[in-house]
Amino acid sequence: MFEAAIEKVLQFTRPIHTISRTYSGLILPGSATFFFVNDNGVAVTCRHVVNQIPSAENINQAFAKFKAERDSLAKDNKYKKNLLGLEVKYSYNPETTMQLKTNFLNCFDKIDKIDFHAHPALDLAILEFKGFTKAYYTSHASFISDSSKMKPGKYLCRVGFPFPEFNNFRHNVEKDDIEWTNTGNTNSPSFPIDGIITRFVGNQSGITGIELSTPGLRGQSGGPLFDTDGRIYGMQFATNHLHLGFDIKDKEIIHGGKKSKVSNYPFLHVGICVHVDRIKEFLTEHKINFSEAD
Repeated sequence: MFEAAIEKVLQFTRPIHTISRTYSGLILPGSATFFFVNDNGVAVTCRHVVNQIPSAENINQAFAKFKAERDSLAKDNKYKKNLLGLEVKYSYNPETTMQLKTNFLNCFDKIDKIDFHAHPALDLAILEFKGFTKAYYTSHASFISDSSKMKPGKYLCRVGFPFPEFNNFRHNVEKDDIEWTNTGNTNSPSFPIDGIITRFVGNQSGITGIELSTPGLRGQSGGPLFDTDGRIYGMQFATNHLHLGFDIKDKEIIHGGKKSKVSNYPFLHVGICVHVDRIKEFLTEHKINFSEAD
């Protein structure tokens, strides 16, 4: 049902890849999603996704200072004690993220600068890419013009880039740095998930979000919500967990030929999307051109 729409939407939807390294040395791949709203290099994603970028800069700067101090320590019988003092100073433990790097995939030939505009209240942000001479996305979003057509029961779809499979990164031991490489798998497949509108989310100012009957997946944050024609209805940003109340405690079952007792506390996981009207208002506020469709 959504085959053609997914192909259409993926022309302007792209992944954000991240790699992070913990103090124990574990390198973790991560992903998020963003989509372009015009042909001028302007896209939208979640505010919490954009916030990773200045956070990454702070994290990486702290590690650079730590590394410089660590490398200046005398390699004597006091080294371990002095290193422990540095770890305390920088609040490093085995699970601490000490490096974080970001890569915007398949967008442009080069990026000199990105201007960010974060919404003051909603999990929404605008990205303006600067300095490119060639764009690799081939279309842009077309937002539904009349949001009154959105009602509970409306069947929609989201797409993004959860389940990161890329492995084009490494730890450069000589530099003690994580870095992107030109080898390995550079991509992760897109993943669509359908659902119906269940409820609308709002506050005193009005409707701000759309609740879907299925979860938004980790990595789909910033991905578009669309219909079978590829018209955009919103943007995935969170998943809520609704306790169903069908709790089971110490229920006896037979499994593998043996009696066992199990407990279960089920939840319904529902996706939450930023409402299309709020996206259009924010773009208009920042004088960003966008398209609409009936």
